[in-house]
Amino acid sequence: MRNLELNGRPPGLADTHRLAVTNYGHFTSMQVRDRGVRGLALHFARLADGNEEFFGWRPGLDDEHRLRQLILHALGDAADASVRVSYVPGEDPAGPPDVVVAVSDPVPDEPGAPLRVRTDPTFRRDWPEHKHSATMRQVRARLLARAAGFDDALSIGADGLVREGTTWNVAFFNGDQVVWPQAPMLKGVTMVLLQIAMSMRGTPWTLRPVPATELPDFTAAVAVNSNAAAREITTIDDLAYSAGDKLAELIAETWRSVPFDAL
Repeated sequence: MRNLELNGRPPGLADTHRLAVTNYGHFTSMQVRDRGVRGLALHFARLADGNEEFFGWRPGLDDEHRLRQLILHALGDAADASVRVSYVPGEDPAGPPDVVVAVSDPVPDEPGAPLRVRTDPTFRRDWPEHKHSATMRQVRARLLARAAGFDDALSIGADGLVREGTTWNVAFFNGDQVVWPQAPMLKGVTMVLLQIAMSMRGTPWTLRPVPATELPDFTAAVAVNSNAAAREITTIDDLAYSAGDKLAELIAETWRSVPFDAL
């Protein structure tokens, strides 16, 4: 951790205690490169929607400007970093929420080792359309997957549809196009940016319900989030995907075409 600020200042002991014991709020995570962020407007829109849903408060243009300044202040002299912006209940219940900006070292641009994933029909994120701080179910699902010899877990809904990973969206390839599952889940900023870029580049893709029974029909799968736009998935349960590296290369190339927005 490089820096942690609450409303633009270091949190005191009472603040730290309040933050540690309150499991309510929402956040967004972003990779900063040369003081720029891909999809900055989408991150701000996610936070605005979260503030309305969690706190009944819709920020205005002045608040967006303030948020930019809080991020830049927490970054200090750093040009590259990982940044998490969280909104948490303020000390005044009638006032706006507090803003927490956490700055840590940037995640390497390399996607990391391929994943071995197991499906989990019991894993569900509460309030799945929001990126919130109640992450116990994700942590539990990942721990159970690792105990079973896998790296991570993939949620399968009660309707039998593929949803999302613990902290990532999933994309498949069926030989003709990239397939993104449509289900109750978080619309990751990286996923949305990739879909836009694929359309602009003429890459065939679709968003549709994906039954778990269809998993054997795909040739490749990747995990997608702000830390790794294209992390190859080599296996799901006992299924092996032979073309995962090619899909990962396709999505990584697409990701490199997405421009950065200046903070």
